Amino acid sequence: MPKNPPDRVKPLDETDLALVRLLEQDGRMSNAMLAREVGIAESTCLVRVRSLRERGVVRGIHADVDPVAVGRPVEAMIAVRFGGHRRSHFEQFTEEVPQLPGVLGAYHVSGAIDYYVHVATESADALRDFVLDHLTNRPGVLHAETSLIFESLRGRGTMTRPDDEGGPEEEREERA
Repeated sequence: MPKNPPDRVKPLDETDLALVRLLEQDGRMSNAMLAREVGIAESTCLVRVRSLRERGVVRGIHADVDPVAVGRPVEAMIAVRFGGHRRSHFEQFTEEVPQLPGVLGAYHVSGAIDYYVHVATESADALRDFVLDHLTNRPGVLHAETSLIFESLRGRGTMTRPDDEGGPEEEREERA
């Protein structure tokens, strides 16, 4: 499937943008609350949110789990560089690595590095084993360099505007 199918690039109107903004702030917000916040009928809201999901605008609703709380306190970003750049190596990497236990994200990037792999492991030993067992022995991988993450800071999201001070509650108060 192409990365930007024609359906996906269909422009979002103000109602769609408002729905995306609210879902980004609270993905568990009910359809009734979303409809009320945006000022549309619940049935219309349901259709619009379904369309946003089908078009890939809203890719999913996820729990933000603290790795430390689930026994994976060692986080790292691993820079992976390929040699030869064979398509089959990239395709295999892209399909398999995000499915490995402990992988929080994998990013195909430009420049000297081909991928960054964000992982959370139980220990430094487990991190070393992950790199050796799952990355450096992979076809085409020339080099892997591990950087420990000392602190992770979350951004405000893609839809938060510079003038947005608070979450949905403050926005509701402002509209009232």
